[in-house]
Amino acid sequence: MSDDDAEAEEPAVELGDGTPVEGAPLARPASRLTWPVERSEVVRREGETTIRTPDGPQTLESLLDDVETTYFQSRQEFVDDVEAVIGDGPVATS
Repeated sequence: MSDDDAEAEEPAVELGDGTPVEGAPLARPASRLTWPVERSEVVRREGETTIRTPDGPQTLESLLDDVETTYFQSRQEFVDDVEAVIGDGPVATS
């Protein structure tokens, strides 16, 4: 085994021992949808997905209850509307 092979086996980025965060980033369910899409279709397909928020993990369906938009023209519109409900700040850890 050469030195190059040994280096390839090591992770490129060392992960810390921090507390795990429950839920998925909002970008994950947003990337699985096709745009434009109705809010009801988002709830049907991704509503049970748990999203990371500064207030702790919440289902996407519960977040969408506070969004007035019923038809998302684009992924960016969806993300902006949900982020307006979530707010910004550090994500709560377990």
